[in-house]
Amino acid sequence: MVTVKEIHSKKDLKTFVKFPFKIYSNSPYWVPPIINQEVKTFDKTENPIFQNAEARFFLAYKNDTVVGRIAAIINWLEVNEQKQKKMRFGWFDFIDDFSVSEALLSKVEAIGKENNLDYCEGPVGFSNLDKVGVLTKGYDKLSTMITWYNHPYYIKHYENLGYKKEKEYVEGHFDMRNVNPETFNKAQRLIKKRYQLKAKNFSSTKEIMPYADRMFDLFNKTYSELSSFVAITDAQKEYFKEKFISFINPEYIKFVTDKDDNIIAFAIVMPSFAKALQKIKGKLLPFGFLELLKAKKHSKSVVFYLIGILPEYQNKGVTA
Repeated sequence: MVTVKEIHSKKDLKTFVKFPFKIYSNSPYWVPPIINQEVKTFDKTENPIFQNAEARFFLAYKNDTVVGRIAAIINWLEVNEQKQKKMRFGWFDFIDDFSVSEALLSKVEAIGKENNLDYCEGPVGFSNLDKVGVLTKGYDKLSTMITWYNHPYYIKHYENLGYKKEKEYVEGHFDMRNVNPETFNKAQRLIKKRYQLKAKNFSSTKEIMPYADRMFDLFNKTYSELSSFVAITDAQKEYFKEKFISFINPEYIKFVTDKDDNIIAFAIVMPSFAKALQKIKGKLLPFGFLELLKAKKHSKSVVFYLIGILPEYQNKGVTA
């Protein structure tokens, strides 16, 4: 028999965060989160998303053993301002037992009905800067720190519970030795001249900060048409700057500006921390942070994290 318990304490939230370590303990492809950072994500006093959203967290037990977890999320900006009467769920992990996945999703669906919402969508986070999606192929590829990994059996559970694919994201990999920059160099010279644009490069985090808020504003404009998009608030901008900017090498952030120094495009690339995160097993102390610093300085792989271009420039070759 499966028992589902709603959790509240920091101790139980840590159990919630650590559950995937159990079911992926033998996986060479799963990348663990940093445990304390993940717990802070769920802390209503730490994460400003809770100014406009609410979440309830559940653990499933069988014979007094944790066998699954789920977060039930309502983003009230999405519901009230965008009129999307949607119940979100995320951080959904479970053993290969249909009674477990069904019991957990039933809790989410019940909360949705209590709040007069029309449907459930997931797995998603609180906003578009959280992880999203369920892996449907590529189970033999190393995951990244910015995507969820899952076992193949998850798909059977979603289908069995009546869930259908809403949208699909494709993650690719390419070798830099196969890139010929000359095509882009030629194009970018023409684009710069035609639209009076310039690329902005950085050598320190301090240089980036004056542009960071404008980057998030551009992010909001760029992605506003996506069906699951919820704008990043001012409070969230501060939170994400603190959470992410220190992980990014300044020279990996590129802005394109117009003649008046307005940002019209940006791209963020991050060093790959996947192998370092596997080594430290979710713990920064005592020496985990050294592995992350090493990866930041010496990683031979990078993750193309985010790109944004003002709608009016999206068909003008600015990507070059």
